[in-house]
Amino acid sequence: MRMRINTLLDTARIPNNGGELRFLQRDNEYTIEVVGIGGDLMTTAVHGSEDSLAELAIKRISNRSKARILVGGLGMGFTLAAALKHIGARGQVVVAELVPEVVKWNQGPMGERSGNPMLDPRALVRVEDVAGIIREKRDAYDAILLDTDNGPVGLTQPANSRIYSLTGLYAAYAALRPKGVLAVWSTDPDRPFTKRLEKVGFKVEEVKVFAHGSKGTKHHLWFATRV
Repeated sequence: MRMRINTLLDTARIPNNGGELRFLQRDNEYTIEVVGIGGDLMTTAVHGSEDSLAELAIKRISNRSKARILVGGLGMGFTLAAALKHIGARGQVVVAELVPEVVKWNQGPMGERSGNPMLDPRALVRVEDVAGIIREKRDAYDAILLDTDNGPVGLTQPANSRIYSLTGLYAAYAALRPKGVLAVWSTDPDRPFTKRLEKVGFKVEEVKVFAHGSKGTKHHLWFATRV
């Protein structure tokens, strides 16, 4: 059996002393990992739950033909690609990505794995903190998709906790249009986070989806609707 070896392609510093990302290739697959956190942060081989995050969120909004979506985290482009697939020709998907190198990696061969969604004219990638973009304007988005960490308690950097705090959730509620949806990806459920969503005033639904295919590991999604 031939051994598959990871090849380090590049590294990047996460702003605000958030640590280091490592960009690797193994055969025709790519992975991004955070130094000091066990396992891959994301991989081109497994993205079913990221696809579901966008698809199921957009199914819950009524303004799909002209939907305006905010995605927290470009990652490997799969959430962006799925969002573009499910909105109309007059929609827009704004992506907040904190690490400039991640944008560069998506512009190279890795981007082909997700269909090069950044080339879609409906996509706008901003190299900024999603928390800041959320606070910019009230009633700005039909849906906000957060795929910035491994979940509210699986943070890739401590500063991200503010996104999932009561203050951060109140800001997300204000940034959504009426009946808008906040969708959050996580490896695992977290009851305290659900309670925070409810305290802010969201109507909350939790869904388990397969990480890949129709069997094996499942991931946890929250769909919180502004009422």
